[in-house]
Amino acid sequence: MYQRTLGASGLQVSAIGLGCMGMSAFYGTSDEAASIATIRRALDIGVTFFDTADAYANGRNEELLGRALRGRRDEAVVATKFGIRRVGPGGTSGGAVIDSSPEYARRACDASHARLGVDCIDLYYLHRRGGDTPIEETVGAMAELVEAGKVRHLGLSEVNADTLRRAHAVHPITALQSEYSLWERDLVAL
Repeated sequence: MYQRTLGASGLQVSAIGLGCMGMSAFYGTSDEAASIATIRRALDIGVTFFDTADAYANGRNEELLGRALRGRRDEAVVATKFGIRRVGPGGTSGGAVIDSSPEYARRACDASHARLGVDCIDLYYLHRRGGDTPIEETVGAMAELVEAGKVRHLGLSEVNADTLRRAHAVHPITALQSEYSLWERDLVAL
């Protein structure tokens, strides 16, 4: 498997990564055994980059990835995201709230550690930026997580160039994630 270095960070990941969202939410019935087998097979063939988020199935996707990586954590680069809180019965329906506050960044990081079963998250993304919180404040809190050894690298999802520049001035941003595919041709950037 080819490897890539993300930005100037030195973080090495496989050229092909595995997004785990659909294994727990959004695309129909989930099959935990098949999902775990898929993640482990991906590791076997050299995939090292795995992406999840606290919002995917209200944290259950992080738990799934944690179980799949048990005993093989040293082979994987784990990326997860925060900033979308599910609201409604059971935290899974009724919509979502964007929360990029420093307080939520800290709480979400600790909760992700517990669900993933890791001491340190390799790449921690802001999933969506909330309009009420300046990006400098959010990234400042994320940088504190790096300083505390809870996170290695920072990323942003769905932001524009100005927001990315302002964030990078606070702390180096290793990765930018934007949805763009055969099905989604509009870039959403806040």
